[in-house]
Amino acid sequence: MIPFLKNAIIAGTPLTFGILGAMYNEKAGNLNLGIEGMMLLGAVAGFQVALLTMNPVLALLAAMVFGALGALIYAFLTVTLRANQSVTGLALTIFGTGLSRFWGKRLMGTVLPESFSRNFRPLSLPFLSKIPVLGPILSVFLEQDLFVYLSYVIVILSGIYLYHTRFGLNLRAVGENTAAADASGINVTLYKYVHILIGGALCGLGGAYLSLVYVPSWQDNITSGRGWIAIALVIFTSWNPYRAFWGAFLFGGLDIVGFRIQTLNLPITINQHFLRMLPYLATMLVIIIGAVRKSSSHMPPKDLGNPYFREER
Repeated sequence: MIPFLKNAIIAGTPLTFGILGAMYNEKAGNLNLGIEGMMLLGAVAGFQVALLTMNPVLALLAAMVFGALGALIYAFLTVTLRANQSVTGLALTIFGTGLSRFWGKRLMGTVLPESFSRNFRPLSLPFLSKIPVLGPILSVFLEQDLFVYLSYVIVILSGIYLYHTRFGLNLRAVGENTAAADASGINVTLYKYVHILIGGALCGLGGAYLSLVYVPSWQDNITSGRGWIAIALVIFTSWNPYRAFWGAFLFGGLDIVGFRIQTLNLPITINQHFLRMLPYLATMLVIIIGAVRKSSSHMPPKDLGNPYFREER
């Protein structure tokens, strides 16, 4: 059970980054359906830089930069030009998919050397396993690689930022009532740009985790729809960074449960394609649950998806 839970954390890490990226976009009032595209841009850029430099820091920076560049295109079109957010997000996904396929064509099947992968070996606290009862439970979360620990830090920092700082309060005001936020002196355009770019950088990190740690090699469409799952999970987790972590953990478990079932030698054979479909079936269930819940704490930002025209204020 403990190895399964550890693997669920690993499988959920790219989703954690993707959910947080989508959350920052939506807290700013912008519905970005381009999460999948930004994750793919980060995945291919991080992988290429890792091959060229063998430097994990540069690889992560490249993934963040390219994820943010995709977000910059989205921000310019939707914030400055006030283009339709849904159509722009879909176009960004198509763009990211096409560019990663073109860029990654020469990298297909390439595996990162062990000298690079060892940078992301699981790390553990030496005294952890000696704690009675709690030791194995804590090891689920605290015997992971540096990327997973980074996701913990970003989740906690995001929670502090959103709920305990003036900038976080301003961001939430922009998403809830853009006109009122503008009237109160908040620079709405700046807030939207900054947080859309932060969201893009986080999505790039999510993609990089797949190509640098989870696989770690280059495969076409390496995200396999995780960006779309992240968009659904941001609703399921009510735009809350702490719930985002647990939502990603749950779906990470669903992502690997199919492989576990195939190794159990059950008396009946379950089609592997059905097992691979489980996370996507769960995503549809999440969307239904999100539509049914009417509590104010589970509602999206009120101005989500609405273009802001200052002249109409």
